Amino acid sequence: MSGFAPLRMVLGTAFLGAMLFAPSPVDAQGAASSAQTTTVRLGPSGLPLPRFVSLKSGRVNSRIGPGVNYSVDWMYTKAGLPMEIVQEYDTWRRVRDAEGAEGWINQSLLSGKRTAIVAPWQRGKGGTVNLLDDPSQDAGIVAILEPGVMGTIKSCNGQWCEMTFDGHKGWINQSSLWGAYPGEKVKD
Repeated sequence: MSGFAPLRMVLGTAFLGAMLFAPSPVDAQGAASSAQTTTVRLGPSGLPLPRFVSLKSGRVNSRIGPGVNYSVDWMYTKAGLPMEIVQEYDTWRRVRDAEGAEGWINQSLLSGKRTAIVAPWQRGKGGTVNLLDDPSQDAGIVAILEPGVMGTIKSCNGQWCEMTFDGHKGWINQSSLWGAYPGEKVKD
């Protein structure tokens, strides 16, 4: 296995000290540039629900309701962290993080830039995921990724996603990611 580089990254911590193991260019509200094979439910914005987006800033408050008068119950401290929008109200988006925590974030703090987290469900259980030089199980290894590592999605074909992790570019099986739906196609 020569030619691979071990890759370790630590994601930001959330407010109250909880650790996050941090789910294609699109518009600022995260309009996915993908073809869905199932019936797509559209939110009030006209964009699909649910859909993945990411955080624009390294300091984003998640509130218990859709407005600044609602209290903050979580602060995310990692720009680019993938979020899943599950509901819309005016300019507010109810989001879910990779741990399943939900809250409301103003759309201005969300980006359509697609990112994903490698197998967060395996975090702390050992094991790794290979970043490959081609979209094939038999391809050469570019890097070995630990669960919880966050990267940027360039494209997904429904089975494989082309991604960048800390400068390492390659392909990863889509089923090993939180940030792209099974079978979803994402284009640059």
